[in-house]
Amino acid sequence: MASKTKIYIVLEFVDGGELFDKIAAYGRLKEDEARNYFQQLINAVDYCHSRGVYHRDLKPENMLLDSNSVLKVSDFGLSTYSQKEGELLRTACGTPNYVAPEVLNDRGYVGSTSDIWSCGVILFVLMAGYLPFDEPSHMTLYRKIGRAQFSCPSWFTPQAKALLKRILHPNPLTRIKIHELLEDAWFKKGYKPASFTEEEDLSVDDVAVAFSHSNEKLVTLRKEKPVSMNAFELISRSQSFNLDSLFEKQTMNLQGDKSGRKGYLSVATQVFEVAPSVHMVELGKTAGVTLEFHKACEIPSLCFSSINILQNLLVRVARNSVEY
Repeated sequence: MASKTKIYIVLEFVDGGELFDKIAAYGRLKEDEARNYFQQLINAVDYCHSRGVYHRDLKPENMLLDSNSVLKVSDFGLSTYSQKEGELLRTACGTPNYVAPEVLNDRGYVGSTSDIWSCGVILFVLMAGYLPFDEPSHMTLYRKIGRAQFSCPSWFTPQAKALLKRILHPNPLTRIKIHELLEDAWFKKGYKPASFTEEEDLSVDDVAVAFSHSNEKLVTLRKEKPVSMNAFELISRSQSFNLDSLFEKQTMNLQGDKSGRKGYLSVATQVFEVAPSVHMVELGKTAGVTLEFHKACEIPSLCFSSINILQNLLVRVARNSVEY
């Protein structure tokens, strides 16, 4: 939020400290507690990856806890953004004990698989109380990481050991993926899927007042019959030959939004009547994730099918004055 002289950044108050502090104070965690934190971590990492964000420095020091032991991922200082899933990254970064083998070999790596490796190291630390890869010499440490040379303590259950071996696998191509991890029997015990909806009892009055000028709505519909368009008006829709100033247009607008795993996306449409039996529908993004909007537009059959359905719906609404 901002005034004429100041900028205000409002952050969530997380008063539980670092997850690392809890491990340092109590040693290893019980399996169920460790699993609960690991499940929350995977939900958070999956959320980031679905938006093309790769953390690259996941470790207990960057995991925060609130007063209800809800885990929060912090410190995105080494994170990177990629619009193409599976794109190779080149910068070797992160905390040595938590980095994946492919990050060390300087041949490029995929951000999602390297983050999964770091999550596996965190899971090991939560249940064991110490690192799986820890050597005084960096060369020895990197050699052990490259070979995924580690051993699980005796108190690890067979199911936990099996999952860790799939996560801490030296080959990123055969390392377990998040969608596979979500189906693992050990992981699924007591698992609560991520929720993308706001709590109903949360108070956001102060924020609402600060941004009261926002006109974003869930659904906005103006019931007006689309005005007929002649050839010159149709030409004016071209960005290279815009004649908007010569005409007064009336349009039918429909706007909606939805939030999910791939992020928030708000799409608006405008319908123009070119002829009594021909309508032009203009589809555009008004807010949200541009990458997802572009992906949707790259599917011609889906795009045209959606436009045809929307066109028929809006024309019927305009002609029959149906109220929604």
